[in-house]
Amino acid sequence: MADWAPIAKEYDPLKAGSIDGTDEEPHDRAIWRAMLARYVPNKGVTGDPHLTLFVARLNLQTTEEKLREGFSRYGEVRKVRLVRDLVTGFSKGYAFVEYREERALLKAHRDANRLVIDQHEIFVDFELERTLKGWIPRRLGGGFGGKKESGQLRFGGRDRPFRKPINLPNVKNDFYGEGSSEKRNWSREGTRDWRTRERDHERSRDKRWGERERPWAWGDSDRERDSREERSRGRDRKDRDR
Repeated sequence: MADWAPIAKEYDPLKAGSIDGTDEEPHDRAIWRAMLARYVPNKGVTGDPHLTLFVARLNLQTTEEKLREGFSRYGEVRKVRLVRDLVTGFSKGYAFVEYREERALLKAHRDANRLVIDQHEIFVDFELERTLKGWIPRRLGGGFGGKKESGQLRFGGRDRPFRKPINLPNVKNDFYGEGSSEKRNWSREGTRDWRTRERDHERSRDKRWGERERPWAWGDSDRERDSREERSRGRDRKDRDR
């Protein structure tokens, strides 16, 4: 725990795939592939890796000129390398932008992330292929991040940074009755009382409903009784008049 640091000095696919860098066994196939991969950085790439940014999630129609125009606002761009397929020549959706000054590099790293270019929100981070020992790219199961939808519950990097390990005490969940016996008995009694209250409520509701329906059922007899009383009153008045 004392040696923990948010920035790794050497890339480890197993720790990169962990939410806090403490996993001991890989939990998906991507980490297995990265652990078994033997990746060697491209020696044909030129330029200063400490002044280079990695740009991903590009629109496949975005060109080098468009990237140079977008990143020139942060400083003088020395070189733009858009990675293309060797057979088709189409863009693979990521590129590398090299600056002349470190000030421009840091400014672009801070402000260019999530910049919209050609209707795509891009991702910007430092180049790690030539700066981080043991780096495995994403296409071989390495890299940082990951998506829950694809089953790769991997965290790390700029989007999902590492979290410092936290030792949490073992707390039992009383929601599923994992507490003491007194709590379990209390919950059962409470359930039993709730059921009796529910039955009493239904009985009282039926009783009230029956009382409401009673005037409708006895309406004719009440009318007849009222008419009889009116008739008797009328007879009494006639007798008085006589």
